[in-house]
Amino acid sequence: MKATGLLLPVLALVLGFALCGWLAWTWQANAYGKDLAEQADAYSRDCGQAAAAVINWQEIQQAARRALEDRRQANDDIHYKELRDAQTDQARLCDRLATADVRLSVVLVSTEPTSGCSVPTTTATGRVVHGPARAQLDRKHTQRVIRITDAGDQGLIALRACQVYAKEVSSVK
Repeated sequence: MKATGLLLPVLALVLGFALCGWLAWTWQANAYGKDLAEQADAYSRDCGQAAAAVINWQEIQQAARRALEDRRQANDDIHYKELRDAQTDQARLCDRLATADVRLSVVLVSTEPTSGCSVPTTTATGRVVHGPARAQLDRKHTQRVIRITDAGDQGLIALRACQVYAKEVSSVK
């Protein structure tokens, strides 16, 4: 009888341990599930905020790039207009020089000691302008001088456009 009398309390004790283990397991699973759900919710909120921050940053960068491209296009338009105007002026001047409407002349260096006098000592034929002696250049040389100054003007216009572009790019942060 002793074994049967002892069997019931041992069986009750084993059943109690099993029931307590199952209850503890269930409670712990619920607690961990709740913690995991909170972590997943916080993680998804953090990911959403990070994604929103990246999207905002990207929109700001795109707007800055668009503004820079617009300014660059405006500068290119200004540069092209200046270049076209300079070329038109140079072509017009070449045409006027070719038709003898305008003559290019240079001042001659005089070795006379009285060269500072504003009234010439001798009269030149066909010349009514008082002042230092001048010589007219040949048309070919005149056109060459105009082409050289045209290339210089184009270089200066291109340099100015590059300086404006470099200033624009260096000022963008």
